[in-house]
Amino acid sequence: MNLEELKPKVTNILAQEQLSVEHRLEEICNVLRDNISYYNWVGFYFKNGDKNELKLSSFAGEPTDHTIIPFGKGICGQVAESNSNFVVPDVKAQDNYIACSITVKAEIVVPLFVNGKNIGQIDIDSNTIDPFTDKDERFLEFVNAEVAKVLEK
Repeated sequence: MNLEELKPKVTNILAQEQLSVEHRLEEICNVLRDNISYYNWVGFYFKNGDKNELKLSSFAGEPTDHTIIPFGKGICGQVAESNSNFVVPDVKAQDNYIACSITVKAEIVVPLFVNGKNIGQIDIDSNTIDPFTDKDERFLEFVNAEVAKVLEK
């Protein structure tokens, strides 16, 4: 299934208001991981209250020890400070990388904005070197924009 075909699935999941936000986010993580062969771990991190750290929310994939990530640490922590997408084609070439699994070869992190404020991010790990394209970035920006509509309510 291509990325464009997944957009209606994402919006349909988010429209299920009878489910908690966390449950809907978990469903999105599962759909992305199950339908995109190189998305091996998918998760949402959000700012942890007034602390300068991220806290893992919903995810799909192997459990991780990295449930709290300080701002500035790893790819996620850097995105929390930069407010910009971060694509890592080969994690071995990245100095400030936090290894979640020895199988991870690449990562993409896209910030999630609500009312112009970076409140979290979607994080994708891949066991394939350099799989992410501009299409992945645009798709994940779409996902986060749709999630933001739910969080703004």
